[in-house]
Amino acid sequence: MIFGIALGIVKMANARELEKATFAGGCFWCMEQPFDELDGVVSTTVGYTGGYRENPTYQEVSAGTTGHAESVVVVYDPARISYSDLLDVFWRNINPTTPDRQFVDVGSQYRPAIFYHNEEQKRLAEESRDRLDKSGRYDSPIMTEIVPAATFYEAEEYHQDYYRKNPIRYKFYRRGSGRDKYLNRIWNKE
Repeated sequence: MIFGIALGIVKMANARELEKATFAGGCFWCMEQPFDELDGVVSTTVGYTGGYRENPTYQEVSAGTTGHAESVVVVYDPARISYSDLLDVFWRNINPTTPDRQFVDVGSQYRPAIFYHNEEQKRLAEESRDRLDKSGRYDSPIMTEIVPAATFYEAEEYHQDYYRKNPIRYKFYRRGSGRDKYLNRIWNKE
């Protein structure tokens, strides 16, 4: 019994306090990979949030009938990576000036959004948006939503880690969408 108690204490001492961040930036296939590559990110899950239909399917979301946006939930260790660092990665992977659109994907389901989980995330998101808006990097104002996190519905299994499961199709889609060309033009100086 003492061993079990000691083991439990060791497990508790080693447990990390993980946090969650949720972002929408168009096609969720293209938003998952950049976060997966970061040290301190424990997991990513793609799905749907921000709408009104319970348990939506990909077909319903992609038809634009649910109010949901394709999104990614990022579980991370704040001792290894900050929420501000995640925001930087988010901004560098979207076009923040286009509401209801990201590259070739059009509709509210592809809107760029930050779904904050607490007031600190909201404050940091708003500050980062305002800095980017004032930077002069874009000719148009930042239109990215910053809204409270809502119920998140995990996407179907075949969408999870799509870039790993279908690397050729993923690369073809990503290149064909114009995302990489745009991001290279906007961020090529850094």
